[in-house]
Amino acid sequence: MAATEIAQSRRVVTEIPGPKSLELQKRRRAAVAQGVGSTLPVYVTRAGGGIVEDIDGNALIDFGSGIAVTNVGNADRRVVERATEQLGRFTHTCFMINPYESYVEVCEALNRITPGDHEKRSILLNSGAEAVENAVKIARSATGRQAVVVFDHAYHGRTNLTMGLTAKNMPYKQGFGPFAGEIYRMPMAYAYRWPTGPDNCGPEAAAMVVEQITKQIGADNVAAVVIEPIQGEGGFIEPAPGFLPAVVEFCRANGIVFVADEVQTGFARTGHMFACEHEGIVPDLIVTAKGIAGGLPLSAVTGRAELMDAVHGGGLGGTYGGNPAACAAALGSLEAIESDGLVQRAREIGDLMLGRLREMADRYEIIGDVRGRGAMVAIELVTGQDKEPNPEALAKILAHCHARGLILLSAGTYGNVIRMLPPLAIGDELLHEGLDILAEAFEQI
Repeated sequence: MAATEIAQSRRVVTEIPGPKSLELQKRRRAAVAQGVGSTLPVYVTRAGGGIVEDIDGNALIDFGSGIAVTNVGNADRRVVERATEQLGRFTHTCFMINPYESYVEVCEALNRITPGDHEKRSILLNSGAEAVENAVKIARSATGRQAVVVFDHAYHGRTNLTMGLTAKNMPYKQGFGPFAGEIYRMPMAYAYRWPTGPDNCGPEAAAMVVEQITKQIGADNVAAVVIEPIQGEGGFIEPAPGFLPAVVEFCRANGIVFVADEVQTGFARTGHMFACEHEGIVPDLIVTAKGIAGGLPLSAVTGRAELMDAVHGGGLGGTYGGNPAACAAALGSLEAIESDGLVQRAREIGDLMLGRLREMADRYEIIGDVRGRGAMVAIELVTGQDKEPNPEALAKILAHCHARGLILLSAGTYGNVIRMLPPLAIGDELLHEGLDILAEAFEQI
C-alpha cells in the first residue's frame, strides 16, 4: 500500500512514544549529537494525507507537516513518481558542471508563479538558510552596499549569517557567536503586543523603522531589508495592516532591495501562493524552500533580472544546489498545488480552524490571541488580561495532545505559541478531530 493510501484515521495502540520508539530513542542517544532535538520522538514508518504512522503502529494526526514542508501531503503520488523516475536516470552531475532540464524548468516555474510581472531569474539551493544567505549576497553585489535590516522576532536560519539575522537567542544563537556584522534589527509590527493598541501598530511601527534606518544606519548604506511576510518561529506574527506596504515604499524610494523570506509561508500555505500577495507586495527578491519539493531538500532565490544578474559568473551556486531528484519532486509538488486547487483548500482549512479556535478563545482566558492565514494558524497563550506569556500552559497542552495522537508544534519568542501547519491534503474530519483533542487539553488545564 502506498503512503498516500494510508487510512485517514487516528489510531493510538500504545503509549506515545511506544516501546519500539523508546528503544530507538536509546540508540539515537548513543549515535546522534544531543544538540539535535525532536518535538515528539515517535519514529515514523509511513505518512500520507493528514496521518503519520509510527513504528509501534500508532497513527497520529499531523498538524505540523514537517514544519510546512509537506504542503501537498506526504509522499504525494506526483512527487514520488517524478523523483523516482529521475533517480533511475541519474542522481547528480552538479548543475555547475553538467546542467539538466529540470533545474531550468523549476526556475521557469518560479519565475512564473512568484509575484510581479517583471523579468525574473532564479537560482536553486538546498536549504532556507542557504537561500536567505544568497539573497543577501545578491543584494550586496547589486547595490554595492553592506547593511542588512531585519526585525524583532525574526527567524532566518542557522548558518553564521542567518543566525545573526535571527532574533531569538535560545536555542538558535546561544554560544555560537561571533556573528556576521552590518546587521541591524528593527521593531516588528506585532499588533497583539503593540503598546498603543493594534489599530495604531502598522503606521507607528513603519514610522519607527523609517526613522531608525534613516538616523542610525543611513538609507544609502542599506543593501536589503529582509522580512518574513508572516513570521514563523517568532510566533506566526502577521505584520499589522499597512506596515509591509510602507516598508516597501521606503525601500523603493531609497534603492534598498526588499527581500521576502517565504521559506515557511510559501506554496499555498497561507491561502495565496505566497503570503506577500495578501497585501499586494511585490518583493525584489523572494526566498523559498520547505514546501517547494514535497519533502526533498530544495530552496530558491527568485528576483528581478537586473538584481539576479548583477553577480559575477561563478559567484552563485553550490555542489548540491538544485539536485535533479529534488527538482523533479518540485515539479510534481507544483503540479499537485495547481491541479488540486490547494490555494483554495488552504483558505478552507483556515476558515475551519480559525472558527473553532476563536470559539475556544471565548471560553478560555489563557488564549490571548488567535491569528493566522490559511493553513498557518496559531494560538498565543497568556496568564490572563496582562498578556504575560504562559509557556507552562503550552507545555501541558502539547503533552496532552501528543499523548492523544495529535502532532502540534510550539513557537514564539516567549515560548508560548501553539502553531498549526496541517498538510493541505488533510480532510475536514481529521481537522475537527485534532481540534477536539486540543479543546480537551484546554478543558483539562
